[in-house]
Amino acid sequence: MKLKERVVNVAVQVLPLAKDKDMYQMVDAAIEIIQKSGLKHVVSPFETVIEGPYEKVMLLVNEVQEACYQAGADKLICNLKIQSHKCDGVLIEDKMEKYS
Repeated sequence: MKLKERVVNVAVQVLPLAKDKDMYQMVDAAIEIIQKSGLKHVVSPFETVIEGPYEKVMLLVNEVQEACYQAGADKLICNLKIQSHKCDGVLIEDKMEKYS
């Protein structure tokens, strides 16, 4: 299976900067795009983890950045962490089930 087809986890943290805008309003716009995507996700205080096929998740990361700019960001720092597996999908539950 090619990477673009594998189910991965991507942690995305956006840090939008603007002179006259509240950062949290711009982050809220990014989270709204993620929520509407239909991809599985978990929002946490510092980042949001998205699960899905690599290609779809990376397209969503692009949309998240655009949402921040449309919400008023002048600059944007976008930190990503990507977890993939050679043969299997990477699922949020596999990492979190022992904590619930």
